[in-house]
Amino acid sequence: MNPQYPIYIISKGRHETRFTSRTLEYMNVPYFIVVEPQEYLKYASVINSKKIIVTPFSNLGQGSIPVRNFVWEHAKKSGAKRYWIMDDNIKWFYRLNRNVKVVVNSGTILKAAEDFVDRYDNVALAGLQYDYFAPRKDKLQPFSLNTRIYSCILIKTDLNYRWRGRYNEDTDLSIRVLQDGWCTILFNAYLCGKVPTLTVKGGNAEIYNDTDLRKEFAESLQKQHPDLVEVIWKYNRWHHKVNLLPFKKNKLKFRKDFVMPEGDNDYGMELIKFTENKTIFK
Repeated sequence: MNPQYPIYIISKGRHETRFTSRTLEYMNVPYFIVVEPQEYLKYASVINSKKIIVTPFSNLGQGSIPVRNFVWEHAKKSGAKRYWIMDDNIKWFYRLNRNVKVVVNSGTILKAAEDFVDRYDNVALAGLQYDYFAPRKDKLQPFSLNTRIYSCILIKTDLNYRWRGRYNEDTDLSIRVLQDGWCTILFNAYLCGKVPTLTVKGGNAEIYNDTDLRKEFAESLQKQHPDLVEVIWKYNRWHHKVNLLPFKKNKLKFRKDFVMPEGDNDYGMELIKFTENKTIFK
């Protein structure tokens, strides 16, 4: 089963690794990958050209913001109610169930996430938690409400927002929608296995390389939201700390026409044990 909403991968300098693309190919999930014109031929040598969207700009030096906003407009013009935007360094997707993280081989978890979000009128952003933030032996709710959404994001297309700034754009967008009374949903039952930042060449490396222990990252977010963000030193580098407590009051609102289904729906998912070594990455 595949998601109903379009998936966009934003990518730069990673035609050789292209982790998210290869993962979705393995899962037989349709997607678009969005690249700058000077890299089209490199990506087209390894990806079906029908899946490639080329931006009308290149090397603007503004990080991922221009391409993110380009994707938003593209999705809006397509008529999609929501769209997925994914970073290009996701190696696996998982279902977390009964203390086991199971690698999935289809887009069913994305479809299930979409259906859950579409129950409500007031969910602006949703997404999948990073697998390393969901220890398999911890007691977790199926989803976390009104928190930051990052890297694998389902966005309501007709929102009156756009990406901005240079750093921490996902956290900034999450805060802005929450401040305006919207809700966000971060799924813990469905996870994405993201490669740690700066371990893969390409992407926004030039943005990270221009910072001093990422202090500028934290300070820029603090300037945008001084009432909610503080700059702290932790794990031998600078971080931002966001106060999300004010958003606990944001409550989910069912669609007027929504009828709660009876019973459980596993979307046909089954637990299968592989009897052979199988990998898509070297």
